[in-house]
Amino acid sequence: MAGAAADYAENCVACHGPEGRGNGPAAVGMMPPPPDLTLLSRQNEGVFPKARVMGQLIGNTMGRSEAHMPIFEELRDGPVVMFDDGSGNPVATPARVVALADYLQSLQR
Repeated sequence: MAGAAADYAENCVACHGPEGRGNGPAAVGMMPPPPDLTLLSRQNEGVFPKARVMGQLIGNTMGRSEAHMPIFEELRDGPVVMFDDGSGNPVATPARVVALADYLQSLQR
């Protein structure tokens, strides 16, 4: 297993489950429960909230109302890519974070 799928398996499956539905083995008894990651687009008027997801992955949104989750510092390691979060100003962003967000986008139903 390589790339974003491996990062998902290592960092996310325990809580969010293999299909991203919030039913991983560590989710039992969690309050609030881990969200169903397959519904992110549906909950955002059909648009995948990629910048918000990436912020959650690296801890930039921890002060907001989203459920708290671990900050995955290792996702910041390695090469960067230019990512435009919608502001019109591309920002150097860890490639692993962008790839994991793309992987989560592929899970949408």
